[in-house]
This record gives sequence, C-alpha cells and structure tokens, in this order.
Amino acid sequence: MRPVAVVGIGKTAFGAFPDRDLRGLTVEAARKCLENGHIAPSRVEAFYLGNFAGPAFAGQSHLAPFIAASMGIVDVPATRFEAACASGGSAFFHAVSAVAAGIYDLVLVAGVEKMTSQPTPKVAEILASAGDLGGEIRVGGTFPALFAMIARRHMHEYGTTREQLASVAVKNHSNGAKNPLAHMRKVITLEQALAGKPVADPLTVYDCSLVSDGAAAVLLAPLDRAAEFTDKAVRILGIAQTSDHLALEDKADITTFPAIRRAAEKAYRMAGVTPDDIEFAEVHDCFTIAEIVAIEDLGFVKKGEGGPYSAAGCTRLDGPKPVNASGGLKSKGHPVGATGVGQICDVALQIRGEAGDLQLSRHALGLAQNLGGSGATGVVTILGAAA
Repeated sequence: MRPVAVVGIGKTAFGAFPDRDLRGLTVEAARKCLENGHIAPSRVEAFYLGNFAGPAFAGQSHLAPFIAASMGIVDVPATRFEAACASGGSAFFHAVSAVAAGIYDLVLVAGVEKMTSQPTPKVAEILASAGDLGGEIRVGGTFPALFAMIARRHMHEYGTTREQLASVAVKNHSNGAKNPLAHMRKVITLEQALAGKPVADPLTVYDCSLVSDGAAAVLLAPLDRAAEFTDKAVRILGIAQTSDHLALEDKADITTFPAIRRAAEKAYRMAGVTPDDIEFAEVHDCFTIAEIVAIEDLGFVKKGEGGPYSAAGCTRLDGPKPVNASGGLKSKGHPVGATGVGQICDVALQIRGEAGDLQLSRHALGLAQNLGGSGATGVVTILGAAA
C-alpha cells in the first residue's frame, strides 16, 4: 500500500440556503478543491460522493454521476456512499483505500447535504431513518432522544453534569464565531446554554447540532506525486472505518461507541502514534454528549473524565488538546453528508497553517472522527504534514 496525500481542499459555507440546490453546492466545493489542487476536472480518475439522504431531502437519486457530469467529470467511476452521518468519512476512507492500492492516482471526494428543503418534522423523520426503524424509531426514539439517553446514562455512571455538557456548547460556539464559513457565528454563555429550550432531557437546543446545507471536497493523490499539485500537501498517516450494532438496545454499554474505539486503535497503529501524540482534533459533536464520549473513546482522557476535562477548558483553542477549533457540528453546522469531508478540510487547514483566526500554535498532527447514527459507523483519520 502506498502513502496517500490530500493535495486540494474546498468548502462552501454551511448554513440555510433556500436559493441553493444540492448539485450547485457540491460543484462549488469541488471547483474550489480542484483549483486549490491546480488540476482540471478532466484529470480526475474517480469521483466519490458522501451523501446520506439526497433522494429524501431533494428528490434526486443517482447523485454521483448527476453531480460529476455537471463538472465535466465523465467516463470515470462516480459512486455515492451512504453511512448516515458518516457518509462523507466513509467516502473518504474508500477513496484513500483506492489510491493507496494503486487503482487510481487522482480521486475527488465530495460530501454534500441539502437539508433545509424540507420542514423540520420531515427532516427529523429522514434523519431517524439512520436508526433502527423496526425498534427504537417505531416507538419514537429520534436521535435527540437516543443521545439524551446516552447523556443520562453517562451522568448516572460517571457523574457528568449539565454544566459540563453546556461547556462543550460554549466552547464550540466561541470557536464558530471566528469561522467565516460557520452556520451559527454566535457566542453564548454557560447560563444561556443551560437555559436553552428543552429538546430531550437533559439536552437543550444548545446541546444539539444544526440542520444545515453545505458541501466540502478534497483531492487525493499518491504522496510521491503530491508536489506536482501543491507545496502544502497533507499526508494521511492512519485511517480506519469500522461498524457496530445500529440500535442502542443491542449495545452492552451505551456510554461508549465501540466502532470509534476500534477505528481509533487501527488508525493509531497505522500511523505509529498514540492518543497523547495528537495535537488537535475535529470530532463528531452532533450533540454535546457525543464530543464528551468521543474524547474518551479516542483515548484523550480515561472513561468518565470527558466532562470534567471539557469543563476545565482543556479542549479550548488555548488548551492542551484543542477539539473542534472549527466550531464543530454544533456551531459550524452539520450538513450530514458533508460533515466527514469538511472535517478533513478543517484539519488540513490547520496543518497547512491556513486556519486564520482559528490557527492553533501546535498543528503538526491532527485527527478527524466521524460518527454514523448512534455509533453504527465510525471513521477515524490521522493527518500530518507531508514534508
């Protein structure tokens, strides 16, 4: 297997765009990416698209060739990947695998979701289809309810508090306020987060990610060709995707995501690093409790210590382990299929030293963690400078 590098990145803003369609968003991100990597669309050898529910949200199926052809990318494989909220991460994982195996040299990976074309109740229904429809969803277990149960159990087992959950929201909103592409650029206080409108006890509206539109794209190439396209290539040091049961009732412990733990172990082993070596991370904070569980499952802290670690400011921009410098899903936005690819873009920006007001002082080794559903899919990627 040969080393692989990210040689181009591109993103749209994340937000609510009533005048934008799914194809237009993807094309914008992809064109920015190809320009960043200094190649023409005709040179792309394969197109991988991460998208959760384009047919349900936008009424369009056969999305990958539909989008690729509009950019002049034809006569190559164009494939859509669906893995719930980890659709983008899964598309990226399989694209990396293809380049590493020598099947292709230049692969364009995009992720997109156009969610605001449907009313909120319909959005909730579509999102719920990523869970166990025959069990928990049939009795009303939408994702806010499922993650509320995870939060309650975490509180019971480890003493996690609402204040610790709220501290995650406060930190991510503070970061997102500095991100020009974030959906919600709004600083909030701990008191505001605690007093937010209840969604599913103990979660308030400030504990939940946003319904967003947006797209992101990355261009992959073999590491030994990276200099042809950029002098700021980012090397993929380790990557893994794993899976687990769909329903919470089938899990032995709902305060942890085994798919993330196993993916992290594999990615660390491939990269030859430990959790302590990771300097910063972009993690899947679809709900505030998800960030707390993520930093535990990734090995940044021991099980049960994620809440106090977050409340102590250790994951802030100036902390020892910055998490979600971009604002995370909570503030940056969560256009489901775009999220995993967007995380790769955000980690790459940090490593390249191009993160603007969010630039971290230590940014040589970063990690991206993408979660599907309530833990059925996990993708973990470790990236560093190519030089």
